[in-house]
Order: sequence, then structure tokens, then C-alpha cells
Amino acid sequence: MHSSRSVRHMPLMATVAAVALAAGMLSPTTAHSVAAAAGADLPFTSVEAESATTTGTKIGPDHTQGTLASEASGRQAVRLGGGQRVEFTVPRAANAVNVSYSVPDGQSGTLDVYVNGTKLAKTLPVTSKYSYVDTGWIPGAKTHHFFDNARLLLGRDVQAGDKVAFEATGTQVTVDVADFEQVAGAATKPSGAVSVTDKGADPSGQGDSTGAFRDAIAAAQGGVVWIPPGDYRVTSSLSGIANVTLQGAGSWHSVVHTSRFIDQSSSAGGVHLKDFAVIGEVTERVDSNPDDFVNGALGPGSSVSGMWLQHLKVGLWLMGNNDNLVVENNRILDTTADGLNLNGNARGVRVRNNFLRNNGDDALAMWSLYSPDTDSSFENNTITQPNLANGIAVYGGTNIGVKNNLVSDTNALGSGIAISNQKFLDPFSPLAGTITVSGNTLVRAGAMNPNWDHPMGALRVDSYDSAIEVTVNITGTTITDSPYSAFEFVSGGGHGYATKNITVDGATVRNTGTVVVQAESQGAAKFSNVQATSVGAAGVYNCPYPTGSGTFALTDGGGNSGWNSTWSDCSSWPQPGSGNPDPDPGRNLAKGRPATATGSQDVYTPGKAVDGDAGSYWESTNNAFPQAWTVDLGSTQPARRLVLKLPPAAVWQARTQTLSVQGSTDGSAYTTVVASHDYRFDPATGNTVTVTLPGSTNLRYLRLTVTANTGWPAAQFSEVEAYLS
Repeated sequence: MHSSRSVRHMPLMATVAAVALAAGMLSPTTAHSVAAAAGADLPFTSVEAESATTTGTKIGPDHTQGTLASEASGRQAVRLGGGQRVEFTVPRAANAVNVSYSVPDGQSGTLDVYVNGTKLAKTLPVTSKYSYVDTGWIPGAKTHHFFDNARLLLGRDVQAGDKVAFEATGTQVTVDVADFEQVAGAATKPSGAVSVTDKGADPSGQGDSTGAFRDAIAAAQGGVVWIPPGDYRVTSSLSGIANVTLQGAGSWHSVVHTSRFIDQSSSAGGVHLKDFAVIGEVTERVDSNPDDFVNGALGPGSSVSGMWLQHLKVGLWLMGNNDNLVVENNRILDTTADGLNLNGNARGVRVRNNFLRNNGDDALAMWSLYSPDTDSSFENNTITQPNLANGIAVYGGTNIGVKNNLVSDTNALGSGIAISNQKFLDPFSPLAGTITVSGNTLVRAGAMNPNWDHPMGALRVDSYDSAIEVTVNITGTTITDSPYSAFEFVSGGGHGYATKNITVDGATVRNTGTVVVQAESQGAAKFSNVQATSVGAAGVYNCPYPTGSGTFALTDGGGNSGWNSTWSDCSSWPQPGSGNPDPDPGRNLAKGRPATATGSQDVYTPGKAVDGDAGSYWESTNNAFPQAWTVDLGSTQPARRLVLKLPPAAVWQARTQTLSVQGSTDGSAYTTVVASHDYRFDPATGNTVTVTLPGSTNLRYLRLTVTANTGWPAAQFSEVEAYLS
């Protein structure tokens, strides 16, 4: 049952407040130029909209969960209003384009297409139908999955240096990235193959071709079922598939429209699926529904290659005997859950050279439920924009490899790569043997987990439900522009299990937002040849949780540079350094931070003013002015604006509080930032006031001193919010 995984993203600590560089994301270069080091060798070249010429508005960068820019590749995109356009310089010979875009919820429309200034008769349809997914049963999930992909055969050849433009015709469209591709002509029918059209399939897409597919499969046992160019509608899933090849004329030519293609619990194997597209109509995630390209088993010795899979819940959810399965050279786009999941009992499976974009859970996952995944690997895949969980996740298993993958722009609840003993359900097979994580590149990977109010590293090793004491070798890693940390070692269930026997050898870390090593569990790791530049806050955060659960030993194996400092205050989390782009520029710096006061009344404690709930409030000791309230922001910040609130309920009548603002960088020496002044809180304006701080203000400790209140003989705040701008 897919629903078993809905518990995945539970809080880290029960007592803590709860791709293509892949697709040209660092620059409009070819995907092939990256693949030599990591990622897939792709048949297309991608160009970011923000690097193109536009009359629209660039948005981002932003890493804030729930924002459009945070789910875009490179965390940037271009917003087009009616009549506005974005014009790409074509990087290679091409006759087709795929565009990643977003439109406002509930809207649809088209983009006009221009080649070298000439408008094509064809338009590119855009819709919000497959976007704005809600997964309220997953803690911390917000509305997400804002982007979608639409493809178009241009009907002509364009050359490197030509111009292809897209113009909004009315509906606002945010364009993220364009993939340019030279699509080969349709392949021809293999000799001896059984064509689905010979069995009555309708290539116009009007008739129901389910029966024809079943008849062709039955007739072609031991041979090939041929899917000619066309659009085919299949209305119910296929089963009993074994010892047969289903082959199309190419994924741009042979298209099957269905949300459930193969659903079977077992197979004798020998199933080969190749060179066609399966495009579904999944618009929400229902974990109990098998809305997948393959749900269950293909059987031993099977393969999946050259497929275009889109608008499904999961590309491949694989259970049962899939020994020596090969999944390669596929595109898996716009799924509402995982791209692919090896759900136990995967033996000798190779998942390689695939491209995954905009997946609504882990893009690639191994989950050792019921029996272990063994001797299986994810190799040379390119993953971009998983918008709810990890790029690659390994939950248990024996002798697993994660090699030469490129992962970028993870969002909300995930890391670029997670190696974990989180079980979700029993019986679960924890990590065993040797786990090899080698040659991977992670770009803008890691995120702020809203359950933890705490960041996740680009590469995470997590002893969530049991200790990790197997050999974990992490070698040849490149981590660039992580918004928070590079390597994280954590016991995510809050039990303090160890993460041991870890070797990190040969890593390049550039421009990491906070620290290189985020150690939050007991355990040990040896680091060799890890070279870091532009580290945001400090080299190491070493604060195992729970306090007193043990220590994390970092052994210096030599060759390390650029990260020899340690964050000294385990009571606060380092904020991204000033030398790095802020991953969450709009955040409230005070939310959830430790707050104190000179006094409080009954249950109206200081923390009520930073709990994110405008209905709760701090109230000082009554009839005892002056009163002071102080919050520790965790690190020195260039705060520029305060928003002070009282509960908006009608019973809170208008009142004026007289207060001043002080600041400190060390918690002992305070200076006055804003002199004492009267501030009017009025229900007509939301019982909210804004205090602007001078441009020279830099503080870690923010203090408000209240000397009078016309509405009550005490200081009162329901929320104190601090912002960078």
C-alpha cells in the first residue's frame, strides 16, 4: 500500500519546535558537458529562462517553502504577463522543445511560439491542472508542485544561435527552463512484431485501445508488441505481463494515455518496455491508488528504457521479484509522488542514466520493506526539483550504491541524498553490508524542514529508527550552493541512535550556507581531502541530540581545508552567512527563537510572542512598568523591520503602548536602536504596528522595553516579528 509512506516526514525531535546543472541550472550549458562528471547523458540541452532575454519579470532566488521561485530550477524563473515574452538562444540543433512552466491555480492558456521572430501556427498549451498538490497527511507539507512540463515538435529545424521565443497571450505564465532537442524520426516496426493497431487499437486517441493492447500482448508472447506512432487511450491497467517486449516508435511519437499502465504483483519476467510515452491524468496524490506506470513487478531480467513518463502518481513502484532489472534512459516528469521506488526485494537492480524533474516525493528511492534491497544501485541519473522530499533516498538495504548522480534544487522536506534507517513500517531491513556513495554532485540541495524548524543538509546520514553501524563510504562528492549544510549526521527520530563507520574522502564544498558538517547524533566519521570555500558560518556544528546522548567524533584523515572552525553555541542554530545568498530572505527572524522577559502574567509567557500564533500573547507582570521582553535571534542579523502584533479579536480594543527598542550582539551590552515612542494598536488596522530600524542595525538580541499601555496596566504582544527588509 502506498499509503504506508505517508508517515515519512515526522518531526526530527519530539521536543524541538515542531536536473540539470542538470538542465543548465548554473548556466545555459549543455547537459552533456556536466554528464562526464555526474548525472545522465541526456539527448537535450536546457537553458534557464532567467539567462534568456525577456520583457517579463525575473523572480527569485528564494528557498522559502511554498513560493514559486523555491520550486524553480536555480530558484529563479521569469514571470510573463499578457504580451510579454522570453526569448531563448538555441544552444544546439533542435526540432523540439520541452518547457517547464507554472500558471496560477485554476487557470489554463497558451504560449505563442516564435522562431527567429516568425510566429508559428502551433501554440504551447499551459495549465494548472496537474499542479497545486496538497498532501495534508504528511506533516510539514504545504501546497506544492507548482510547475509542469509541456512539449512541442516545432515542425522545423533550428540551429545553434537561432532564437525561440514564448509569449503569454493572456494567462500569466512563469517560465522556468526550456529543453531543446533533436528528435529522431519515428522508428519502424520490427520484423515479426504484433502491432496493436492490427488488434484494433485507435491511434487517434478517440477509441478505447485497452482490449487491443491485451490481445496484442497475448499474441506476441516471446516477441514484440509494436506501438506505432499515434495516441492511444488505455482505460484500465494491464496485468499478466511476462516474456514480451512492448516497443514504440519513440517517446515523442508513440503515446499511451493512461494513469495506470501495468499493475501486477508478480511476473515470470522477461518484460521489456521501451521507446514510448505514458502520460496520465493524475491531478492529486491518493496513496491507496495504483496510479503508476508500473505498480508491482516486472519479474527477473526485465528492462525499462527510452520512456517518457508524465502526470502519474509514481513512475515505477516496484515490489516483488525484479532481479537484475535495468531502468535506463528514461524521463520521469511531474509525478505527484516518487519517480521510482524499489520497495523491497530488489536484487541486482540498476537504475541509470535517467532524467527526473518535478517529482512530488523522493525522485529515486529504495525502501527495504518486508525484505532488503540488495546489490542494487542508482547511477548517473540527473534529478532536479523534487518538491517534497529527497532527490535520492536509501531507506535500509544491503550493499547499495549511489554513484555519479547529479541532484539539484531539493525542496521543503528533503536532502539531495539521504542514507537512512527510517523504517516507516515493519518488517524493515536496516542498512547492512557496505553503502557506497561516490562521485555525486549536489547543487542547491538541502532545505529547511518545517517540522523541525531546522535545516537539512545536502547529504544526510540518518539513524532515524536504529543505529547505523555498517560501512558507509562517501567519496568524490561535490556540493555547491547548499542553502544550509553540506554533510548532516542525525538521528531523525529523536532517539539518539549512533551514526558510525562513516568515511568521507574527497569532497569539494563551495558556498555552503551554514556549516560543512552538521553533526547531531552520537557516532563517528573520518574526513579526508574535504576542501571547502566560502563557508557561511563555521566549519562544524557538533551538537548531538538529545543532549547527553553521546558525542560525535570527527577524525581528521588529512588533506582537509577551509572548515576548521566550530560553531560554539549549541543553544542556537547558525544562520546562513552574509557571504551567501539567504535561502529564506523573507523569513521572520524571531519566530520560534528563545524569548525571555522581566516578568509575565499567568500562562502568558514570553514565548507566546514568537510562537507564530497571533491569537496567543505575552503579558508582563501587571502594574509594574517598565517591562522588557527579549528574543535571541541565534546569530547577529542586519534586522531592518519589526512587526508588533496584538490579537485581532474584537475584544482587544485600541490601545497605545509606549516602547523603545534595544539591541545587543553579546546579550550583555545593549544599545538603544529606536528611542521611546507611542505606538497605536487599532483593530481597524489589524492591531499591528511596524517599527523601522536604522540601516546600521546589526543585532543578535532584540529587546523591547515598554513603559506604558493605555489599554491594560502591562506590556502585551501576541507576535514580535523581525525581518531583514
